[in-house]
Formats: sequence, C-alpha cells, structure tokens
Amino acid sequence: MDWYETSGRDLPWRRLPDLNDPYRIWTSEVMLQQTQVKTVLPYYNRWFEVFPTVESLAIADQQQVLKAWEGLGYYSRARNFHRAAKIVVEKHSGQFPKSLEAAQDLPGIGRTTAGGILSNAFDLPVPILDGNVKRVLSRLVALPVPPAKAMDALWFVSELILSGDRPRDFNQALMDLGATVCLRKNPTCLLCPWMSYCQAYRTNQTTIIPMTESKGPLPHKVIGVAVIENEQGEILIDRRLEEGLLGGLWEFPGGKVEPGESMEECVKREIKEELALDIEVGEELIVVNHAYTHFKVSLHVHLCRYLGGEPKAIASQEVRWVTLDTIDQYPFPKANTKIIEALKKRS
Repeated sequence: MDWYETSGRDLPWRRLPDLNDPYRIWTSEVMLQQTQVKTVLPYYNRWFEVFPTVESLAIADQQQVLKAWEGLGYYSRARNFHRAAKIVVEKHSGQFPKSLEAAQDLPGIGRTTAGGILSNAFDLPVPILDGNVKRVLSRLVALPVPPAKAMDALWFVSELILSGDRPRDFNQALMDLGATVCLRKNPTCLLCPWMSYCQAYRTNQTTIIPMTESKGPLPHKVIGVAVIENEQGEILIDRRLEEGLLGGLWEFPGGKVEPGESMEECVKREIKEELALDIEVGEELIVVNHAYTHFKVSLHVHLCRYLGGEPKAIASQEVRWVTLDTIDQYPFPKANTKIIEALKKRS
C-alpha cells in the first residue's frame, strides 16, 4: 500500500467525481477487459459525452452504442453492456447491485469484472483476478503450472491476501503492480515491494513463470469482399447477425474463398448466395490484413458493378445502400474502416 501511494497510476476512474459514480467504474471495467489502459482512455472520456448516465445507455439504440464503441474491439462487450444497463434500470432502479451474485447475473460480467466493480465502486472486500493479477500471484507463489490450470488456487490466493481495511486500493495496487513492475517480459523486480516475498524471484524463475501452454499457429482466413456500386453512386453494406465476434456491426459483404476458387469467383458466388444479386467483379481496391485474438484474416476487396436483383438479407440482419458522405454514421469493424479510407481516397 505504501508503494501504491507513491507509484500507483493516476487514472480518471480513480479520481473524484468518477470514483463516486458506480456507472463510470462499471464502464472502465468493461472497457478494460482484454484491453490496455492507454487504448481505453480516449474511449472512456468520449463515452460519457454520448451516454452520461446508465439510463441514457439503457434507452439508446444498439447501433448508437456500437458506433461509440467502434475501434475498441471485442464488440460483445458493448452489446452486453447495453443489455446489462437495461436490466440495471429495470430491475435495480438504475443502481448497480452490490452483491457478487447479482453483479455476475448481468450480461458480460464475470467474477473478476464483478470484483473490480464492487471493490472499486463500493470499497467491498471482493477479490479480482485479471491478467496482470494472475501474473503477479503466479510469481508470488511460484505457480508450477500455467495459470489456466490453477484458477481455483489463484482465486484462493487473491482472496487470502486481500486487505479488509482498504480493498479498493489494494486491488488497484495489485493491478498496477502487474501493469508497471511485474511485467510479462523483463520485470523490474528491484522496484517491486514484494521482491523479498516473491518465490519466483527467490528461485530465479521470473523468466519462466507464469508458465505458458504451447499454442499452434493462428488460423488464417482468406476472404473475398465486394464493394458494390449502383448507377446512383451508392454502395451496398449489410449488418451482421447479432451472434459472433462482430455481431450487429455493418460490413462490406463477402465470404471465404473455397478451395480451387479464384478471388473473382468467390466474390461473385458470395454475393449471389448472401444477397441474391448479380454483379460484375472489377479491379482489386485493397488487401486488408487484420489479426484477431484467435485467427487472422486477409480481406481481398474488389470494386464491383451492380447488374441486377433486389438485395436480400439472406445471411445478415439488413442491407442498405449508402453514400460515402453518410457511411461514417454506421459502426464498422476496424478492418472495414480501412476499406472506407481507401474508397474516400479514390473518390
């Protein structure tokens, strides 16, 4: 705690008045799931310009929520946050529940997110176990297996060491220790207040703990994408189904290349299958390479001319003709925003 007083990070959700607003603490915890603080900060500040209260989030249209989240990734977080806000307003009178069980009943809130919210918003003695904390505790006890294989033990340690007097500050300090000192690579052990207690340091194992499980190469998906333009200069976009990684977002239509299929054949086939349209596949506009957590994609984007047929949302929620002047109103995945940039440069 002495170390945290002098070395803790200065973050907006740790300052007044944000610290007194459970909705703002909740927002920070959801945004910080699998995302670094430096990435979250600009989104956090902008979020409250659009959704200043949980009530304003609850009544918002999902498309408005996804647009505000655009670029932050892991869009199921935004969809779940929106759903949870509705529940908090309808069932909890707009007040975030103070019990661990009720918090975990909300969409998108697991045990560590609930612990982060309850300890930070209400100073309740609830343990946490995010990525940074797993690493700190694994080294502290010299965990002999990968963290994923000892979650019960790590939860036990997190609860065991939690300060009952200042649980909010203790959990925040634990996260900061992992984020700034107990780094994945090249930890600065000499600056660590737990150096003399850390079993990994004492046994010279900081380079191998936490242990990792071997992983194979990421799957690579090759996708043919169509930018379909009609005689009015409008471009066709479709909105993805709700489920899945990018559910609810808009995109340029397309799909995976089949074995033995050319890119032009793929684009033409996908548009016929997904939209019931006839198109002429033209020149390649851009190739976009993008990495997600569990796979990589290469989007081969072709300019296409609309020939005929009425667009049908066969594999999506809806389709829409838009202009480049209005396309920024729609939330797109990050990879698709590069296509939009290329189209604007071309026009």
